[in-house]
Amino acid sequence: MEKYEIIIYWSEEDQVFVAEVPELPGCMAHGNTHETALNNAKDALRLWIDTALECGDPVPAPKGCRLVYA
Repeated sequence: MEKYEIIIYWSEEDQVFVAEVPELPGCMAHGNTHETALNNAKDALRLWIDTALECGDPVPAPKGCRLVYA
């Protein structure tokens, strides 16, 4: 699997954990637990890449470092 950063946070509005892959626009998932959100994000990441490749769209290489520092 590619080495993209996945950021997981709690959404008060939706009452779920949200997992985003910031390097892949629109690639995100959610789940009732941290682990479920992470697993769903990994599935979404694979689907995002597969779809981009099928459509001939570019797939950005993972940066391999933290994108944001708190």
